[in-house]
Formats: sequence, C-alpha cells, structure tokens
Amino acid sequence: MPPERVVVAMSGGVDSSVAAALLKEAGYEVIGVTMEIWPADKEAFGGCCGIEAAEDAKRVAYKLDIPHYVMNFRDIFAQRVIDYFCVEYSLGRTPNPCIRCNQYIKFGALLQRIRELDADFMATGHYARIEQSPNGYRLLKAVDPTKDQSYFLYTLGQRELKHLLLPVGNFNKAQVRKLAVELGLPTANRRESQDICFTPDNDYRSFIARYIPLKPGDIVDTNDKVLGKHKGLALYTVGQHKGLGLNSSERLFVLRLDAASNRLVVGTEDELFSNRLNASQLSWVSGEAPSGNITAKIRYKSPEVAVQLTLRDGMAEVLFHEPQRAITPGQAVVFYQGETVLGGGIIEEGELKRGEASLI
Repeated sequence: MPPERVVVAMSGGVDSSVAAALLKEAGYEVIGVTMEIWPADKEAFGGCCGIEAAEDAKRVAYKLDIPHYVMNFRDIFAQRVIDYFCVEYSLGRTPNPCIRCNQYIKFGALLQRIRELDADFMATGHYARIEQSPNGYRLLKAVDPTKDQSYFLYTLGQRELKHLLLPVGNFNKAQVRKLAVELGLPTANRRESQDICFTPDNDYRSFIARYIPLKPGDIVDTNDKVLGKHKGLALYTVGQHKGLGLNSSERLFVLRLDAASNRLVVGTEDELFSNRLNASQLSWVSGEAPSGNITAKIRYKSPEVAVQLTLRDGMAEVLFHEPQRAITPGQAVVFYQGETVLGGGIIEEGELKRGEASLI
C-alpha cells in the first residue's frame, strides 16, 4: 500500500520546515507548497509571504529531497485579506488578517486545491494540536503555551480538521529549533516572521494611507467636548495612547472610533474596561454551539477569562467575570474549555464599563 500523501504549506520558516521533516520521517509522501500571494510590487511583502521565504522553502525541500511547488493565490488573497483589511479599517474597526488568511486562504483555497491533487492531508507549522474523539475532531492548544497559535485557528471545522496535520504542536520552540539544527535545515536560525506580512516593516498605517482616503475629524471626550483633531480614523485603534497629539493633564486613550460621525472618542484608562461584548460571524469547531463552563480571550496575547455565553439570532453575547481592557471591534473573541478550542467570532462592540453592575 503506498504511503499517504501530505502537502505541507511551507512558509520558509523553521516551523513548517520541521513539520515537513517530521512527516517525511514518519513515512508520509511529502510535497512542499508555498503560496504565491505577493502582488507585482513584491518588495512590499516580507515575513512568511515574500520571495525570500519562497526561496528558503525551496532550499529546505531540496535538503529533505521532497518536491516543492509555488501556487498562485494572488487574486483571492487580495480580495479576501487585503481588501477586507482596508475596508475594516475604513469602517473604524481593527481586523486580524492572520485569522482571515487562515480561514479563506490556507485552510480554504489551498486545502481545496491540494484535495483536488489527491493528497490525503495538508500540514502546517502552526503550534496547535488535533485529536480524534468519538464525537469528531477536537482542536487543542499547543503543548508550549508561549507559542500556542490555536487562537488563529478557531474557524477550523470538522471538514478541515479531518484532512489537517499539525506536527509541531507537541513541541516547544526550543525543541523545534534544535531539531532543525540537527537535521541541517537552512531555516534553523531564521527569525520569526512579522505580524502583518503584506505591510512593509509592519507599518500598517503607511500601507492603509495608500489605499484608504484619510479624512481628518474631531477628537472628543465622552461628554462630546472637542479636544483636538485626528488625521483619519483608520490610523487609530482602541486602546491607543501615543500619537494622539493632545495636551491633557491626564493620560487619554482611544475608547471608540465613531465612523458615522468621523470622531475619535478618547477617555481615561479606566474607561477602557468593559464586561460585555457582542460577536458575529460565529464559527464552532464541532459544528455545534458549546455549553458548560467556558473561557474566552479577546486577542492573541490576552489571558483567558471565565465567561457566560448567550446565543441569539446568530449573535453571541459574552459576559466576562473580569472586566477586559480595550475590547476592539473587528478583532476575534475565541472560546475554550480547558485545552479545547470551541470556536469564536468577530467582536462587534464592547459595553458595560467598570463600576457598573456586572450581570454575572
């Protein structure tokens, strides 16, 4: 019986390189694929998406003696990720392009493409784990909590998990780098990729300014008192303190971006905390909404907090046991039960400031 075929999404980084090596060692027929998503001005792309990364992936494939191909996903990446990124900022929201890319590009278009090529599995270098249970596939946090990337994978469902392998989820970063050195992989010491691959030097403000008309407007406090002028709402995000250009006796932070009136609402740090949010575009890993004791996090690096989850008309109302700082529309809220990722959604609004009565 021929070995099962797995296509590894090779970003040119150490994690996907080691993933490919581990799978070959385990007896799979391994094929490396790098997604071509950079546009004509390719110099604008870096991190996991640039020309240099593709060359690194090719060198790793040569070292491992596996085939390597570059597949063109330029158009769908521009439509699903870059356009979405710009539109969300134009609406006064702060999107997470990595989640969007995972949902529509890596585990959408690429997974469909490799299934059409008769591959049994797709694999990536994400730090997370997949476990098969009597009730289906479970998405679990990585063994290494400092590198866990399960937050970015909450949109995965049973269809995707059935054909997905995450080989490095059982290792910590130091172990992965050690394996890369022992295997002589040319990416062993490659630096971590930047947060937003399509923005030069991770300067998203300059990138946005090229695509979104910036309209100056008023900076106001919560009593509608005008304090100054902003340079365009797309250049700001909730929780921001620096770069406001305000003269004030107290530290002021962005509380809200009011796109309808083109106003930037600021206030004290205490006013940044909320006990509640609403979320839309819900996605559940099991295919069904969860129940029981649930925790949630409102951004990748935020701590998990116990929540009460209420579902109504395709929306989630999330009540936190502890107030959360800078709940940001456009970002993702992700739900957990212990090590299991339950799913998540896109934050629409945060409510119920600190000092008001908690509902739980």
